[in-house]
Amino acid sequence: MTEQVGPMKMVGLHRGVSLLGLMIAVIALGRVLVLPVGGSALLLSGCANQKIKQANQKIKQDTKQSNQTVQTVAIDLKSEDLRTAGLAFITPSSVTGQEEDKQALALAFTEVLRSTRPDLRVMSLPETLSAVNRASITADYKRMFDDYRTTGIFEREILQKVAKVTGMRYLAQLKLSGFRQESKGRWGFLGIRMLETKSSTIRLYLQIWDSQDGSIAWEGSQESSSSHESLAEEYVSLRRVIEESANGLVARLP
Repeated sequence: MTEQVGPMKMVGLHRGVSLLGLMIAVIALGRVLVLPVGGSALLLSGCANQKIKQANQKIKQDTKQSNQTVQTVAIDLKSEDLRTAGLAFITPSSVTGQEEDKQALALAFTEVLRSTRPDLRVMSLPETLSAVNRASITADYKRMFDDYRTTGIFEREILQKVAKVTGMRYLAQLKLSGFRQESKGRWGFLGIRMLETKSSTIRLYLQIWDSQDGSIAWEGSQESSSSHESLAEEYVSLRRVIEESANGLVARLP
């Protein structure tokens, strides 16, 4: 099943945001500055931060655009089985290669799943790793992933060992196959970049394995892109992007 959502309607900056207000708000961010306005001097200081933040939030909301493409395949996963048998997250893979990104990916996705589907028994990645280590099957666990990198298959016998120590029949693996974020200046004044376009793109993939027979019971992928205008030099966090993308996949679980 493939579903495409978006793009959302983009609203221009003319709604409640004047050019002068934009100039003042950006330059005033965390600074004290005197600007000539209509022949008089205007003193700006950090005390205006709250109003600036509110103005920036409005700009972000009015200019936000997003696109999502979701594809899911329910091979052999029933809603009742998922609720009663439980789901444990195993180590994700990440195109970035950074261990902390794998942890962030699993944590953000697990939190979304737990809040959206409280009817499911879900074991987080740290809980799974702890169970694996306590049972002294770390060597098998490592070998399972080494083999997976070349075959794309998790060995059934090791899946069953992980399922046994976690008490969960189904094992979920996430893949972060792409992540990009950009910030481009759109407009400036007196050499200062005032308005920036923040954009991000993420490709997320989820496989759910059935430990009983070693088969893939369900899989889904989602590619999301979003952008908005901003006055602030803000950072679009990986966690926030993952959470937004996770909602699309979680909503399509049985």
